[in-house]
Amino acid sequence: MVRVGLQISATLENIDKLETDADYAFFFKLTCSNCGETSDKWHDIIESERVQQDTRNSVGFNFYMKCKMCGRENSMDVVEKSSVPYTADDAGSFKTIVIFDCRGVEPVEFSPRTGWKVQSAENGQSFEDVDLSEDDWVEYDQKNNNSVGVYEFASKFIKLKK
Repeated sequence: MVRVGLQISATLENIDKLETDADYAFFFKLTCSNCGETSDKWHDIIESERVQQDTRNSVGFNFYMKCKMCGRENSMDVVEKSSVPYTADDAGSFKTIVIFDCRGVEPVEFSPRTGWKVQSAENGQSFEDVDLSEDDWVEYDQKNNNSVGVYEFASKFIKLKK
């Protein structure tokens, strides 16, 4: 089992925090650790959902798949309570926002898509279901009468020690 952290970096304009919740769908392209096959389709992993209960794990997994090439059974789980917000203090640098327990598969590409939550600076407006598919997002905070935005969104994965 390998622990992999998803790190993000972004420039934040008038934003205190950018975050996900347990219902957010992380979309990944994955590589099988056994044969090295990388999926060509996106797979979603949702912390609040459990799939594929079996004798090895009666509570199931957040994600389960069988490799098309070698037939190996692989799974991933979001590490409980590992999800943290990306804040104004983090802006411009990479920060681990969530950790995954990976068994036989590792994420190699992340697509942020929709479902992010944004909190404006100075107790401003909250925005739900923010779409970062284009790696940029701009809106207007009516409460503070200024623009808010997420720019230059980037992500990477790091292997963590247990």
